[in-house]
Amino acid sequence: MADRHAALVRSPCVGVCALDADDMCVGCQRTGDEITRWFDMTNDERREVMKKVAVREERVAL
Repeated sequence: MADRHAALVRSPCVGVCALDADDMCVGCQRTGDEITRWFDMTNDERREVMKKVAVREERVAL
């Protein structure tokens, strides 16, 4: 219940919205499904996505 009153985890969207052949946004590194579900996710679910985004960003940087 506390999650409902906590500040929402902000979207990593950077306004560069284009999915690649792997269904990954080239701007925010979320999958199409993660983008679609974002507003229905709990903060815990959003934090898990953000962890995945960080790993994906590292791969892109290499």
